[in-house]
Amino acid sequence: MGNFDRKIETFLRVFIDQGGYREVLIGLKNTLSIAIIGLVIGIVIGTAIAAVRVMPKYKILPRILNNICSFYVAMFRGTPMVVQLLVFYYVLLPLMGANLPSVTVAICVFGLNSGAYISEIMRGGIQSVDIGQMEAGRAVGLGFWTTMLKIVIPQAVKNILPTMGNEFITLIKETSVVSFVGAMDLYVAFNNIGSNSYEFMIPYLVMAVIYIVLVFLIAMGVRWMERSLKKSDRSR
Repeated sequence: MGNFDRKIETFLRVFIDQGGYREVLIGLKNTLSIAIIGLVIGIVIGTAIAAVRVMPKYKILPRILNNICSFYVAMFRGTPMVVQLLVFYYVLLPLMGANLPSVTVAICVFGLNSGAYISEIMRGGIQSVDIGQMEAGRAVGLGFWTTMLKIVIPQAVKNILPTMGNEFITLIKETSVVSFVGAMDLYVAFNNIGSNSYEFMIPYLVMAVIYIVLVFLIAMGVRWMERSLKKSDRSR
């Protein structure tokens, strides 16, 4: 126990006395920003792609759009997140002559990547809605996109809410790869504390606990949303 106590004292000295907590707070903020904003971007992109992929393919434009969306999904689902980050930050940005902060690049890449996965989640949710809902909307004079946005997608969201929660949890955990492009996240913050104290056990344990707490809070939030939606359905 004496050796473990010394490890804790060393960690606290670096964490509190040497200001390590500041890096942790910055890392936590960046981790949450990348995951939350990336999820929002992913929802917008994924919903648009899902709507395109389920729309009738009678005309040539929907078929072209469907092929573009299929290529997009295959590209982002077929390559690891870290590879996408490296390509965007070290290849595409220099080619375009752009200079963006690493956190901004991470948010964009996470959003684009999440959009590919959410599109499949959303597509499954849309297809789980009774086809009669679309037919009813079209029967009263609503266009395809209006019916999709006002009738079908709201019902699909209820069906896919747990899966969307899992996607958010995945994004939270995958933010640890942003260190490859020099962004500060929880992993980098605690790794710096370990490097400064020459002791990594306690920093990594604390980091693991923080990730567990974040995942627990997200799971609780998703369950609360599910219960709220079920109550609203019963009250109708």
